[in-house]
Amino acid sequence: MTDPLTPGLAAGRLSPEEIEGNFADLHAPLGPRDAAVAADRCYFCYDAPCIAACPTEIDIPLFIRQIAGGRPEEAAKTIFDQNILGGMCARVCPTEDLCEGSCVRETSEGKPVEIGLLQRYATDSLMRRQGHPYNRADETGKTVAVVGAGPAGMACAHRLAMRGHRVTLYDAATKPGGLNEFGIAAYKSTGDFAQTEADWIMQIGGISFEGGKALGRELSLEELAESFDAVFVGVGLAGVNALAAEGAEKDGVTDAVRYIAELRQSTDLASLPVGRNIVVIGGGMTAIDAAVQTKLLGAENVTIAYRRGRDRMGASVYEQDLAASKGVRIICNVQPVEIHGNGAAAEIELEYTADTGDGLRGTGERLRLPADQIFKAIGQTMTLDSGLELEGGRISVDAKYRTSMEKVWAGGDCVAPGDDLTVWGAAQGRDAAEDMHAALMGVPEASTRAVIAEAARGIDAPPHGHAPHPDMPG
Repeated sequence: MTDPLTPGLAAGRLSPEEIEGNFADLHAPLGPRDAAVAADRCYFCYDAPCIAACPTEIDIPLFIRQIAGGRPEEAAKTIFDQNILGGMCARVCPTEDLCEGSCVRETSEGKPVEIGLLQRYATDSLMRRQGHPYNRADETGKTVAVVGAGPAGMACAHRLAMRGHRVTLYDAATKPGGLNEFGIAAYKSTGDFAQTEADWIMQIGGISFEGGKALGRELSLEELAESFDAVFVGVGLAGVNALAAEGAEKDGVTDAVRYIAELRQSTDLASLPVGRNIVVIGGGMTAIDAAVQTKLLGAENVTIAYRRGRDRMGASVYEQDLAASKGVRIICNVQPVEIHGNGAAAEIELEYTADTGDGLRGTGERLRLPADQIFKAIGQTMTLDSGLELEGGRISVDAKYRTSMEKVWAGGDCVAPGDDLTVWGAAQGRDAAEDMHAALMGVPEASTRAVIAEAARGIDAPPHGHAPHPDMPG
């Protein structure tokens, strides 16, 4: 076995047992007693700020009250009515910036109600059961193509199927999940939960999945619009911004997104090669995930280098603190200038930056860090040339997620509004599906929220007394 001091890229820096422990669940799930105690801290606010902070507008006080009353499956129903990906969101949402950050308890005491853990407790309770809690409406005879099986596409497909439409779900990958499957740190979503959730969502019926088909390659937007009654585009952001530093083409310099995907798909984390000295360029969630995971794999020194101040980092303060707790160093106000090494990266040269109000500039003062592996985490871009109107490099949509092309809607990371989060994708896919349904059926125009509220009231309650779902934790 190699060790953390082995030069260059090497596998097996830690034992399989150490790595398994490092990549265990970041937060242990709540049991019934702990969930009851956590739920009892909620004030059940009338105009709850936590609801306003949730992009999917889940009635958080209601589902917590249902947990407090010993009805976790009803609580899950309240969550899934608004967000069918509520299970994953309970694991990966930046709750510290959203619902928990707005909690009255956080404001008054500095300790919010544990909304994320309570949501996971409820959703896991319902997902353990056999069968699916939602029934499809009568067949409408309408067909819809959903391109992209990430959070937005999955949420859109489920809502359309529930409305009685036939959905063909396409993705460039061979399995669904998108960001949830390929782009999230392994310790945030353990036990192959992303695939369990995708399979569970498609249990509603009316959804067929076709993997290995990408828009602009096997699929044409014009042909899809001709073959289907409507099309939803949720392709995410496939491109990665280039690193503007001399020597960026050297071995050992790679995309953080690609590495995280490789790590997520690995069946043997101990076999993944990782450097001794890691530098991650960037300041967002991807940078944090890449840095923390390389440290957990046994890298000796891991540094995040960000060009602006810490208050400008895209990663939340919680994520920054998490990285620090794992031994990751964060250096701010530096930008890469050159990567040194004879064919492979050995050292990175950084320049200190200053923001004078007229933009960021280099100060001329430099430092060098040993780096045998360098990750680019400096933002993603859309590479799709679909012919759709763009805004800021992403697909332009109106308030109902309609694009510039007739019969085509879009949502998720590839569109202009919202943040690049699972919960935003779920909200946009859901809302686009409701507008698509209204357009397909020729129903009178109504606000999206009103239509969704009506749909949520009409869905049957989950069945009781079934055996646990075999793919869910016990």
